[in-house]
Amino acid sequence: MKITETRIPAVKLIEPKIFGDERGFFMETWNEKAFCEAGINATFVQDNHSRSVKNTLRGLHYQIKQPQGKLVRVTRGEVFDVAVDLRPESPTFGHWVGEYLSEENNRMLWVPPRFAHGFLVVSDTADFQYKCTDFYAPEYERSLHWRDPDIGVEWRVCDAGNLRLSEKDINGINFEEASEELLDFYRR
Repeated sequence: MKITETRIPAVKLIEPKIFGDERGFFMETWNEKAFCEAGINATFVQDNHSRSVKNTLRGLHYQIKQPQGKLVRVTRGEVFDVAVDLRPESPTFGHWVGEYLSEENNRMLWVPPRFAHGFLVVSDTADFQYKCTDFYAPEYERSLHWRDPDIGVEWRVCDAGNLRLSEKDINGINFEEASEELLDFYRR
């Protein structure tokens, strides 16, 4: 398994070794020892699977309490996956990183706790699977606006009018408001 830092060092790109032949393939998607050696010390408590159609944008989601670390991958189709650093004490606070994940490249992304996360489906459909380090807590969930100019994620969307968004994501909060809430929360 090849595990490399992205331009936000806490976010890791994971490229598993693929063993394949005429019958198909095999790959490890989780190896506690290899991940710990790369600085990913995670205990997973929940696995999720979503299927979305082209131009669906999900995110940028985070939990103010019970933050979830996520090990994400795509098992069908392709997405542009994004993580935004929401750790006020971090030198990369407010910065984002994005990677294409697909069934062809078999890449995975480690998104640590206290990061916002989202993805844009660029294929006709995509199956998105992820492991979480804490349980989903809807009362603590927030959505950072996907188009916030202070974050400036380059979604590579040609026609934003064709995006498929939930009401929660349409009404996401801006980075300034999220920052204030995060700072207040962590001061307690």
